[in-house]
Amino acid sequence: MNTSQSVPTTVRTYLPAAGRDVFLPFYDLVTGLLGADRARAVLLEYAPLHEGETVLDVGCGTGTLAVLIKQRHPGVEVTGLDPDPKALARAQRKADRARAKVSFAQGFGDEIKHPATSFDLVVSSFMFHHLEPDQKSGTLREIRRVLKPGGRLLLLDFDVTEAGAHHGFQRMFHSHARLSDNSEGRILELMKVAGFKEASRVGMRSLIFGLARAGYYRAVTPE
Repeated sequence: MNTSQSVPTTVRTYLPAAGRDVFLPFYDLVTGLLGADRARAVLLEYAPLHEGETVLDVGCGTGTLAVLIKQRHPGVEVTGLDPDPKALARAQRKADRARAKVSFAQGFGDEIKHPATSFDLVVSSFMFHHLEPDQKSGTLREIRRVLKPGGRLLLLDFDVTEAGAHHGFQRMFHSHARLSDNSEGRILELMKVAGFKEASRVGMRSLIFGLARAGYYRAVTPE
């Protein structure tokens, strides 16, 4: 008699970039109007890229940043990672229209399938605040693992320092556990615990017509 039993498979959930799938067709338009695309364009100024380097965009969403990197630096290899297959489909179409050769993979930031020391640079924009506290820690550890010695991490996300917590738009969301855990001190602490060095917030930018702020963070792996 066959006594084996199937083990239920746990399906991981995620928060789509647009909050709900129904809003995904409008995501690029809205984020562009609110200043996210301009903020992403500035991100690359904090870590110059060189011919032949490899880049991973964690939480790439619809691929705006990944495609921009490839357009600005045709000689680098770019990979985009995101758990949302619908967003990735849009990202691939965007890359095809731009004739930008970008590889897209479905997956989570705390379970990156690439081998250790695969990338020179890991970037992430407006994704970190979507994560639960333990997922933030796991994601940074995984990023640390896949970066080469001396590799760079660039992170762009909403700033919710105490000074910014009462700043218009942000005050409405400061009670939300995921976003309120996204302060400068918390992000820098998590980077250091994950094994990064020289972790710092290197810039700030206003978003949503001045109703919110975003912080630019940079860290490197030990040589």
